[in-house]
Amino acid sequence: MTRTRWRGDIVVPGRTSSTNTDLASMAREGAPTGSVVAADRQDAGKGRLGRSFALPGRSGVAVSALIRPAVPVGRWSWLPLIAGLAVDDLVRARGVSGSGIKWPNDVLVGRRKICGILLERVETPGLEAGAVIGIGLNIAARRDELPTATATSLALEGARDLDRLAVLVELLEGLDHWVARWEDPRPDAIDPIREAFLRRCVTLGQEVRIERPGGDPFVGTAETIDADGRLVVDGASFSSGDVVHVRPAP
Repeated sequence: MTRTRWRGDIVVPGRTSSTNTDLASMAREGAPTGSVVAADRQDAGKGRLGRSFALPGRSGVAVSALIRPAVPVGRWSWLPLIAGLAVDDLVRARGVSGSGIKWPNDVLVGRRKICGILLERVETPGLEAGAVIGIGLNIAARRDELPTATATSLALEGARDLDRLAVLVELLEGLDHWVARWEDPRPDAIDPIREAFLRRCVTLGQEVRIERPGGDPFVGTAETIDADGRLVVDGASFSSGDVVHVRPAP
């Protein structure tokens, strides 16, 4: 790996219930920024809003990375979006066409999900708050190994170079690149990140149905992503924490 921020504790269990759970526990015990947990089998991966999923052995990579950024909390909503940019970079670099990012936390190829992303905030007494960035990427999964009929993998999309270690290294290097840009303290530093995301966000222009916890669904056209990383639908802004699902409107 080239020189990146990921120089803390690197834990690579052959099998785990959840890399996010493992790393969040390490973070609460004081693990430094740059710590990473990666596994090629995950039995109870964590998704948004308490959802879970499994990653069969040797079919993909599950990785969680810890940062303790000196960045205002209001900008943290961009973290799952920049993780999506890092994954999309990797997918495109392996010759896969038709990839894009579904706001806020999935990478798709066509209409099929190839990667899911989860951000968790972790408080540690005496240390900066930590952000655990979890990424689950399907690499070599066969059709019968995928968690849903609407999923896919790099192998199924004809990607080049399916070596899982090479994928993991490239993914961490790409994540480091986007996190460094996000950490730039200049007021306009988010602008090129937003522009990159706008070019790749497949949600925009769609008629979508926003499902909210405890609220009526909101249906409208996904117009843009604002400066805080929120999805703007018919003039109303939605943060990822306020949304259960974003789906094409029937």
